[in-house]
Amino acid sequence: MIDETSSVTAMKDQPEQMRTEDVDSKTRRRVVAASFIGNFVEWFDYAVYGYLAATIAVVFFPESAGETALLATFGLFAVSFVVRPIGGFVWGHIGDKVGRRTALSLSILIMSLSTFAIGLLPSYQAVGLLSPLLLLFVRIVQGFSAAGEYAGASAFLVEYAPKNRRGLFAAVVPASTATGLLFGSLMAGLLYGVLSTDQMESWGWRLPFFLAAPMGIIGRYIRTRLEDTPAFRNLADDEEVVASPVRTMFRDHWRTLLIAVGAVLLNAVGFYVLLSYMPTYLSEELGFSKTESFLATTFALVAYIGFIFVAGLASDIFGRKKLLVSASVLFIVFTIPAFMLLDTGSFLVVILVQIALGGMLTLNDGTLPSFLAEMFPTRIRYSGFAVSFNLSNALFGGTAPFMATLLIGMLGTSLAPGWYLMAAAAIALSAVLCARETSREPLREK
Repeated sequence: MIDETSSVTAMKDQPEQMRTEDVDSKTRRRVVAASFIGNFVEWFDYAVYGYLAATIAVVFFPESAGETALLATFGLFAVSFVVRPIGGFVWGHIGDKVGRRTALSLSILIMSLSTFAIGLLPSYQAVGLLSPLLLLFVRIVQGFSAAGEYAGASAFLVEYAPKNRRGLFAAVVPASTATGLLFGSLMAGLLYGVLSTDQMESWGWRLPFFLAAPMGIIGRYIRTRLEDTPAFRNLADDEEVVASPVRTMFRDHWRTLLIAVGAVLLNAVGFYVLLSYMPTYLSEELGFSKTESFLATTFALVAYIGFIFVAGLASDIFGRKKLLVSASVLFIVFTIPAFMLLDTGSFLVVILVQIALGGMLTLNDGTLPSFLAEMFPTRIRYSGFAVSFNLSNALFGGTAPFMATLLIGMLGTSLAPGWYLMAAAAIALSAVLCARETSREPLREK
């Protein structure tokens, strides 16, 4: 005879699993598409800004020379990240209190419009100091709006995914970021290949930013036609949505938050150093042509996108901690040898090293979205993910290109970015070792 009380208790213990089983494949495909396009727009912007940094430096900082102008350009890139933790608090609050769909629909609209606005900015020659100030303002707005994208899309996917495929579904988020970088790399490489220096500095650099508006409108349209996640709707139906998710997060889950901030560190530094800053590093520090630099990064990004889904699936099979620990150990051991190989002058070696480093990074990046989403309960999942992810990225990710350029100048060695990356891997390893394994557990509500 079945114990009805035990049966009811079991249902309450696994509410997400019971609801996600009823989600049809068509809805899941739309969820994947909606999550993909928002992150694509965000990281396409970051890619274009990073890959065109040398040209943007001339347009907005013409009175500075060489490395100084480049530092100023990357400095603006870093400053725009200062507001990301603030954005994490705001978007996390909206996502946990009003709904994931609402937060994601608003963030993509603001983000795409601010990205589009960069292409409209006047040059320093036209308006003087007002030009870099306007660039700074737009980058801050873009950073604020982007703060909710990665976390919100990850939570959205995890809460819609089957229990045994949360890692694979969440891997769509880093795959979309890499696709945005890939498209940005191709666009930048094409522009540098077909336009003269004068054409690039006068109008060519603006073209990629103009693409953000139509892509953002499409993404918003897809998102507004989706229902919120089953997990959030369950909380809303039971009137268990917390009034102040951020306060609840700091009061009840501060230890988890600290672990998450540390765990994100390898992703924050590794992603920006290897996939955003690398073309500038190869051309400005190692002497490769811009075309070669973008081509090498393009190969690395294609491999990264393929590896990322393998890593997500592997995290479902072997567990999140094993893959995250493996990634940190590999970077601690092989980063400096890899950067030494980059300086050999061989273009083929550069391509192979970048593919290898990108593959190592996918062990972390393909696992991290599901790992962070599973660490926090449903009622504060968006806030916990957004705050931890954006805080670590603000302190260490957005500053990575700036720090890499600064350390090379201070230490007088092209290996400086490698040492910085090794330190990030060591801290991430310590944090992950303090975390629990989450892949086998049902999503918690409280």
